[in-house]
Amino acid sequence: MRFTEHPILDFERVRGREVTIYFEGKPIKAYEGETIATALHAAGIRIFQHSTKKHRPRGLFCAIGKCSSCLMKVNGIPNVRTCITLVEEGMQIERQDEKPVLPKTSKPPKWKEPPRIEADVVVIGGGPAGMMAAINASDAGAKVVLLDENPMLGGQLVKQTHKFFGKREQFAGVRGIKIAEILSEELKKRDIEVFLETSAIMLLQDGEEKLVVGVRKNKELIEFKGKTVVVATGAMERMIPFENNDLPGVYGAGAIQTLMNTYGVKPGDRVLIVGAGNVGLILAYQLYQAGVKVEAIVEAMPNIGGYFVHAAKVRRLGIPILTRHTILRAEGKEKVERAVVAQLDENWNVVPGSEKVFEVDVIALAVGLRPSIELLHQIGCQIKYVPELGGHVVIRDSRMETTIKGIFVAGDSAEIEEATTAMLEGKIAGISAALAAGVASPGWLKEVEKTQRELEEFRSGPFGRKVLEGLKKVVVE
Repeated sequence: MRFTEHPILDFERVRGREVTIYFEGKPIKAYEGETIATALHAAGIRIFQHSTKKHRPRGLFCAIGKCSSCLMKVNGIPNVRTCITLVEEGMQIERQDEKPVLPKTSKPPKWKEPPRIEADVVVIGGGPAGMMAAINASDAGAKVVLLDENPMLGGQLVKQTHKFFGKREQFAGVRGIKIAEILSEELKKRDIEVFLETSAIMLLQDGEEKLVVGVRKNKELIEFKGKTVVVATGAMERMIPFENNDLPGVYGAGAIQTLMNTYGVKPGDRVLIVGAGNVGLILAYQLYQAGVKVEAIVEAMPNIGGYFVHAAKVRRLGIPILTRHTILRAEGKEKVERAVVAQLDENWNVVPGSEKVFEVDVIALAVGLRPSIELLHQIGCQIKYVPELGGHVVIRDSRMETTIKGIFVAGDSAEIEEATTAMLEGKIAGISAALAAGVASPGWLKEVEKTQRELEEFRSGPFGRKVLEGLKKVVVE
């Protein structure tokens, strides 16, 4: 089901031309600009594939191309990430329930030298950190190229309908979706070449320079060569163990926001949210905005983890927040039909007889993210496990440069934090990358120092203490 009305978003205005795609021979209405997974979901299709060994149903989970739950066969080609692949007129989509094989009629492309794009600074990732890095590296005098595997710029910003906190210069009072538009327009004003639907699959040292190998639209190999590289690849949704956690209808919170706020597709009718941090609380309000019923939010910790203002807003809507509760299992034959939760005692054991059953068709996991550091690991950056920062992160200095000279990091790929800190880190990393490339004047160091002070100030509140403790373990000079 698609939304026709929303208190903030106007989907009818932004939807593209209507096209027809075919799911296992059946025609399905879709719109240009939306992904295959979105169109299938809008048509009521929840099962995208079955697991190879036990043939258990699989459905959408992350919606950002980071997991394998949405892999399907498209026009005969298996293992297509349908959550980030845009629909095209006449597309043929099939489930792949066995070990996928290429069709015999499919021939490999003829070998040719890939095009090489050269720049001073290559930015990987078009979210808040990556866009700010590109904008500021360009302002500092660098020739910049930016690539992102998604069909649109903005990262997590394009699904955030709430207004940001902070100062005016940090977009306080501006909705995330609007910030994405502002930064996209700033990119267009500059001589920054942007490659969308382009996955960075390799990060290598190439003499004194860096080489990023990308694949555009699953077809074209492109090489990006830069004096320096900023890695702003974001993060991945976390999963928690509970019975039947692989049923279609169990989503990462970001996937629900993508369906609902980016593409205007209703995720379900009744939702249970697991996790009462800021993401879970904001998601509850966004679901309410869209007319979707939230049965409850369950949180294993004794206290709510998010901002008081978000929790108060959710409670005013009559949505119960059950602290010291956990999900035991999802129930349903081929998709989520119920969720069973229970109370926890002070030793984290389930209290006998405390089980509660919620009749829901969606279970939203707002249980945190982990930094996406695969490319940084690949090139050999020094990595350390720091739980305060979300897991494995790279060692870096105060200017966001990693242990490999010329490789910088910013945003959730550096540590799990907020979009505001991601943008500030992106600015620092972008200017620092331009300085390291030898194209920025030394005067830009003052702008780096100013932004570092702003970042320190933003983290000075109680919610920044954990991050600051974690940064002590990874920031070295």
